[in-house]
Amino acid sequence: MTDFSARLTRSPHPYDRSSGDEVRVAFADLGPEVAGLMAGAAGCSPYLKSLMTREADWLRHALGQGPEAALDAEFARIEALALDGLGAGLRQAKRRIALLTALCDLGGVWPLEAVTAALTGLADRAVHLAMVRLVAEEIRRGKIPGATAEDAETAAGMVSLAMGKMGAGELNYSSDIDLICLFDESRYPGVEQEARATFIRVTRKMTALLSDLTGEGYVFRTDLRLRPDASVTPVCLSMAAAESYYESVGRTWERAAYIKARPCGGDLAAGERFLKTLTPFVWRKHLDFAAIQDAHDMRLRIREHRGLNGRVTVEGHNMKLGQGGIREIEFFTQTRQLIAGGRDPDLRDRTTVGGLAVLAEKGWVPPDVAAELATLYRAHRELEHRLQMVGDAQTHDMPVTAEGVARIAAFCGEDDAAFRAGLLERIARVDTLTDAFFAPGEAETGPELSEAAGKIVSGWIHYPALRSERAQAIFRRLRPQLLKQLHRAANPDEALRALDGFLAGLPAGVQIFSLFDSNPTLIELIIDIAGTSPSLARHLSRNAGVLDAVIGGSFWTAWPGTAALRADLARVLGEVADYEKKLDTARRWMKEWHFRVGVHHLRGLKDAFEAGKAYADLADAVVGALWPVVTAEFARKHGPMPGRGAVLIGMGSMGAQRLNAGSDLDLIMIYDAAGVEDSTGPKPLATRPYYARLTQGMVTALTAQMPEGRLYEVDMRLRPSGRQGPVATGWQSFTGYQEDEAWTWEHLALTRARVLAGEPELAAEVEAFRRDLLARKGKGDTVRADVAAMRERLQAAKPAKGSWEAKNGAGRLMDVELCAQMLALLGGSPARGVERQIGAGAAAGVSQPDQTALLDAYRLLWRLQCGTRLLTEGPLVMEDLGIGGRAFLLRETGETSAEALTARLETVTALADRVISGLMEG
Repeated sequence: MTDFSARLTRSPHPYDRSSGDEVRVAFADLGPEVAGLMAGAAGCSPYLKSLMTREADWLRHALGQGPEAALDAEFARIEALALDGLGAGLRQAKRRIALLTALCDLGGVWPLEAVTAALTGLADRAVHLAMVRLVAEEIRRGKIPGATAEDAETAAGMVSLAMGKMGAGELNYSSDIDLICLFDESRYPGVEQEARATFIRVTRKMTALLSDLTGEGYVFRTDLRLRPDASVTPVCLSMAAAESYYESVGRTWERAAYIKARPCGGDLAAGERFLKTLTPFVWRKHLDFAAIQDAHDMRLRIREHRGLNGRVTVEGHNMKLGQGGIREIEFFTQTRQLIAGGRDPDLRDRTTVGGLAVLAEKGWVPPDVAAELATLYRAHRELEHRLQMVGDAQTHDMPVTAEGVARIAAFCGEDDAAFRAGLLERIARVDTLTDAFFAPGEAETGPELSEAAGKIVSGWIHYPALRSERAQAIFRRLRPQLLKQLHRAANPDEALRALDGFLAGLPAGVQIFSLFDSNPTLIELIIDIAGTSPSLARHLSRNAGVLDAVIGGSFWTAWPGTAALRADLARVLGEVADYEKKLDTARRWMKEWHFRVGVHHLRGLKDAFEAGKAYADLADAVVGALWPVVTAEFARKHGPMPGRGAVLIGMGSMGAQRLNAGSDLDLIMIYDAAGVEDSTGPKPLATRPYYARLTQGMVTALTAQMPEGRLYEVDMRLRPSGRQGPVATGWQSFTGYQEDEAWTWEHLALTRARVLAGEPELAAEVEAFRRDLLARKGKGDTVRADVAAMRERLQAAKPAKGSWEAKNGAGRLMDVELCAQMLALLGGSPARGVERQIGAGAAAGVSQPDQTALLDAYRLLWRLQCGTRLLTEGPLVMEDLGIGGRAFLLRETGETSAEALTARLETVTALADRVISGLMEG
């Protein structure tokens, strides 16, 4: 008793003093603090007074041993009950635990979470015991086909899912329990209907056992109406039928309900498997801002249906559904979880307070708002408990009389005036914190439009993204902000045309318009993109989901690098079981990071060289993470790689680790069969076709057009013998070819070769061979002449297209890169990057001024090329770029005008051309 009394921190005031005094005298032996607590409880709650009288002996013992030990002992008692004593035994447990939790709650011995956990713990055990005992009886009677006595412990494949507050472990004092009863039909092939009939019977008997009011009371009122299509479906249905329903017609409120869903009785493992199949339904892969409007509409319907839209008064206020009530906080939390929980599993907390905490930790809710809402939630829930404790009624309404309110104030240990003021303040505060999130303001009036602009804007209503009334309603609020931002653009008409192209390309609008509506800063970003990079805007219209990344994580933080990217993608792919879905997941992941690099470059957070490295890091991560996925899938069908395995090698810009927004990947595959002739899988293959098909599988994984698009274009023409050679080359063949048959251009290509993935020992040998070969082959007499001839052919095939051409033509990017590879080969240098390869020219007698001329040209041309590829997929036509695009390129190249940039390009390319020509002549 000392332990319990020492933990008391508060006590109600007895509203009915005579009832309170009666109990105080009866339990005086427990000491003044505990007797005072019980007097206050009895003086406010006739129900609690009746329980104290009925369970007096047990209560004395329970408080003496401590509330936690008493709770555990009561749980242990009911676990041993047989079916014929289960109903009475559970009702006795309900009385005792209701009394114990009430006293612990009222005295502040337990926090809210411990109170609701105790109530939920009883509900879990009651449901599970009722199910397994009733199923055991049906098995004994031979009513479940093929089931044995051992199957009773898992209810023969039947499971109850706890929904709502029970699922979250948050049952209130007089809660109904919301259950969905299912059975695993896969256990009953051919006899599913017979099994279903039995499980329906078990469900009805379980509901009666728990809900029926007898002389012993009741256990829990049980509600089965959250099941799929409850008006027409049986009380227990197969998991397959439930899954089919949610996939086809499941609604947002059902998604929200499943945030809290938890198996609580019967076959818990089967229940977990079922919930896992519903993950794509509950947790959408893209940020789901449309859920906000759904939740807002649901709130309004509930208020309207229950007549809760009037002025807030204490008398009669509904603490659950009314303005500023418990449901507002729950909706606020669940809706934000739905928005981003598909991308971040950490957000899938079943509890309201826990959900708020993780939302704050992840940046979705300001920490002070989350903390205040958690405090308000606890206060509301404790008041809800006292409303229910008065008469064990499932009510959420404040009393409608002043006397009734005074009783509740006393139950809370407060005087009437302070209680009223505090309650109204809390209700108003909840309303303030949550209402703006659900109910955005009316649309502003946008700026006036010119006739041409007005014609464009008036045509938006005909676009696919605006075909639904819901999309139109959201867009009406959004449009003035879009037009206001357009008005501030460097060239509003130009930005409007680009935005028009973006909107025209959207296949649907509700999601992205909701996203913009809830995140106004994105409007500024989209206008910036539309006004600068039509190419990026078109990409966005086809892949609007990439905007999730802007608000769904650390979009503006420092670049993580290859290792972190690869680990992250490997983790993401590891969470997906199906091979095709892994490939689609990789595409979605890559597009988000690719978009991030582009936006950072566009906004000046990265320059062209940092962007080039980031694009290469991203490609490295994709190739590195997909390699084990592809090889494992191939091995599943055809066995492990025969011999020593294979390596995938990046060539060209991929090998040099500098890509742009539109780069493809130059790859070759090398394998070492080590004398092994065949694989050993279910469908074995000879070694050569094995590696050829594995190579094709890897290329397909990278290039296939899937629902999320494609990853990269892949070019394998740099393999030995080019298009004529096998797609995968044996190690011995590769070394022999490079030693005896390869052309000088193939040795040039090898200067930038880099192993991306594969067997480590073979990778080390490839690199060692590359270094040795380059040191020897650069000493040949014909290297310069061969490269000069190659240069002449390239310039004839790909001349420069205009003065702003960065890639092709004399003294331009490909020309400088070709020269750099030649210098690396002549100098026997293993360097892959252009700058280091030019620096290696010193060993071949290249003067410092010539090196500087090449580097100046390369650096300017790379900035221009990398910027160009971000703005357009085609040739650079300065007049077509618009003000935004031109400003971006001028900023990137450090020039003040197009004329100045043109003059500088002519100067540096002409000088580079002269240097390259001289170097190739020797």
